[in-house]
Order: sequence, then C-alpha cells, then structure tokens
Amino acid sequence: MRVLFIKPNMGLDHGRPYRDRACMEPLTFAVLAGFTPERHEICLCDDRFEPVPYAGAWDLVGSTVEIYSARRAYEIADRFRALGVKVILGGPHVTLIPGEAAGHADAVALGDIDGVWRTILDDAEAGRLKPSYEGLPPEGGEIRPISLRRDIFKGKTYLPVALTQFSRGCAYSCEYCSTGSIYRARFPHRSPKEVACELAANGRKLVFFVDDNIVADSDGAKVLFRELIPLKIRWIGQASLKFAADPELMDLMVRSGCAGLVVGFESRDPANLAAMNKQFNLAGGDYDEVVERIRDSGIMLWAAFLLGYDHETEASIRETVDWALSKKFAFAAFNILTPYPGTPFYERMKAEGRLLYDGRWWLHDDYRFGFAAFRPRLISPERLAELGFQARLRHNSVFQILRRATDLKTNAKDFWSLLTYFAYNPLFRRELPRKFAMTLGYRGQEPGSFETGKGT
Repeated sequence: MRVLFIKPNMGLDHGRPYRDRACMEPLTFAVLAGFTPERHEICLCDDRFEPVPYAGAWDLVGSTVEIYSARRAYEIADRFRALGVKVILGGPHVTLIPGEAAGHADAVALGDIDGVWRTILDDAEAGRLKPSYEGLPPEGGEIRPISLRRDIFKGKTYLPVALTQFSRGCAYSCEYCSTGSIYRARFPHRSPKEVACELAANGRKLVFFVDDNIVADSDGAKVLFRELIPLKIRWIGQASLKFAADPELMDLMVRSGCAGLVVGFESRDPANLAAMNKQFNLAGGDYDEVVERIRDSGIMLWAAFLLGYDHETEASIRETVDWALSKKFAFAAFNILTPYPGTPFYERMKAEGRLLYDGRWWLHDDYRFGFAAFRPRLISPERLAELGFQARLRHNSVFQILRRATDLKTNAKDFWSLLTYFAYNPLFRRELPRKFAMTLGYRGQEPGSFETGKGT
C-alpha cells in the first residue's frame, strides 16, 4: 500500500496558510514508520510548510489530531475521503472525543497505537478496516522497543534538533491537563539504554525530549541521565518543578547535558494552584527560592504561566509578568487557560455554564487563536485575551530581550546558551502578532496553487 502521513497546520494568517518558522520533526510518524512493514510505501506531508498531495494514488491517509489543528485535520480528511481514499485519525484530541473525529474518518485510533499499527495496516490492506482501534497500555510500565525511521524527514525544513521520547504521561492529574485525562496518572517509559543507543546512533548533539514530564518517574529518569552522560549531548525537555527538590536528580540532569527545561509554574497564587490540583509545585519551596536553585545549576528555563483561573485578576496578571521579568527567564509563555474536552476543567466549566462558542470552540467560526473559550470569574473573556497578548508582547519587547540576556548564570553562561537565546527570542517576538487571533482551519479558503502538490 501507499501510505501518507499528514501533520496538519493550524489555520490562516491573514488569509494565507500560517507558516511556523520553528517547526520540529513530528516524532509520532517516525515511530509509526518504524513499525511499518517494508512492503508498504510511506510518505510524510507536513501541512505546516508544504502542499497536501491530494492527487497522489494513496491507499491510506493517517493524521494526528491536536485540538488547535482539529478543524484543519478534518478538512483534509474530508477531502481525501471524497476522493475515495481511506482515512484514519488519531492523536490526543481523537482519544479524548473519538465520536467527533469518527464523522471525518473511516477509522479512529485511540491512545498509543504503536502496538496496533501493524494490525491497522493489515486490516486496511485486506479491506476490513474497523471503525476504531485502541492502543493497549504497555505491560509492566515499559514501552515496547521502538526503532525510529527518521528518513521520512529527509529533505524537509525542520529545526536541527533530534526529537526523542523516554516516557509518556505524567504522575499528576491537573484539572486542566489533557495528558492527565488520557494517561490517568500512568507514565510508562522506554528502556534508558535503548534511548541512549538511539541517540548515539543518531549523532546529533542537540536533543529535545518530547515527554510531557521527563521526571515523572524520578528513579527511572536518574537511570536515563546516567546513560546520557557519556554521550556529551545537550538536551532540552519538559519537567515538573519536583526536580528542584531532589539534589541528586538535578545534578544528574546537569551532568547529562540538560541545557534547558520547559517548566509549568502556572500561577504564583496558592489558591489557583489548589484549584488546578497543582499544589505539588510548592513542594520544593517558595518559587523565588526554587528559581534561584535552578539558576545556580545553569539550566535555562522556559517558564509557562496559565492565565485565567478563578482567583486571577488584572493586577495578578501584571504581577506575574513583573515577577517573570525579574527572574530573567530565557523564555516565558503566558497562556490563556483553555478548556480541553475530556478534562475535569472542561466538565466543570460546562456544568457551571461558563463555556463559550457553544462548547466546541475549536470548531467554531468565531473563535480565534489566543481568545478565551470560557467565562473567567473575575475578568471578562475579552479582557483576559487582551491581557495575555499584552503579557507576551511585554516579555518579548526588544528592551526586555536585551535585559534578560545579561543573566550570566543561565542565558549568557556560555557562547552556546547566548547564541540559542538570541536565535529564538527574536523569532518568538516576530511570531506573536501573527498567531494571535489567527483563524483555525482553512474554511474553504485553500489557495489552489498551495494545494496542488502531487507528492513529497
């Protein structure tokens, strides 16, 4: 069979397809390609920067669906199905609300489907594709061996970063988090030695771990970091603040080459942290103390904040930005709280009658990226979106970028860190006005010249 993988774009930027200038390899498809028998021909189309090859003679199209790309994914799927091509949709959004995706696909794949991918291909080849497939949880908490096929990325314009994964899921169940709703406090992981061998064979010296929380299993993470030390790589990942309370874990992270971490601080208000079931953020101590401990280690931080919980006010948002600027974080994200379907937060907002855009905001004609999709308790939805945008603009002003660059413990501790800092901060600054209020999906506005590609 000829199988086409598609990574959908988000939507339109002033009537033209949005072009993300910082695209990373969609690791999911390298994993699935590794489980694909050689008799099948595989191609990858990244809708974020290349035309969708509708004219190709495809037997099966598979697409991963996230909430912000759902509308676009459905548009692409509907068009292929109209051409008589079988379509299978998977990913976190499909796993959380499979009934919606089923209306746009011949089959939906729920959960981690690497274990059932060959069955899906066999069924499609035999003409007996089932309406639904569900990936089984790994036995014993360990993910089956994976052999990535990175050749599917050849010739595509991705950032020069090797993506990999050690673990899936998270140990926590934050109210707003879709990962917690999917994995339900489970966090299976790969063999640390397998990951290290993969990275050694790959040869790249900059690695991004896509794990939602690479320290979810701290003991397993310590084994991984010990395996990474001889590789002399630099790596970036996502972690909960728990690592800062474990001196041995932090030491191993640094020795293994940890250059930076995305960390969800979310809020400085204990009442908001309690509401989101994230009191564990304070287990390592006061935020000021914890940040200094991390800065002393030299790890660059991408601090993520969640704006709009029930105790949020205009004053608290301004104070959050002030505090973030005082810490000279390498990067910071000021995200509007989002009701993801299937999460406890979504159900709470629905029960309280606070959802906007008829509940399915990700498909609504009036919704725009960066807007509030629920009614906050102490701020209007419009004002929350405006304050979030202003926070991002302020943190990424030219003056603040230059001022934060002077942190000799992290952002300017060596040439590589300073180069990385100045490579990405101006990029994020340019992207801010392009993404805010962006239309999700193409909504029948697909430019003909953009969609006429015949292959990848």
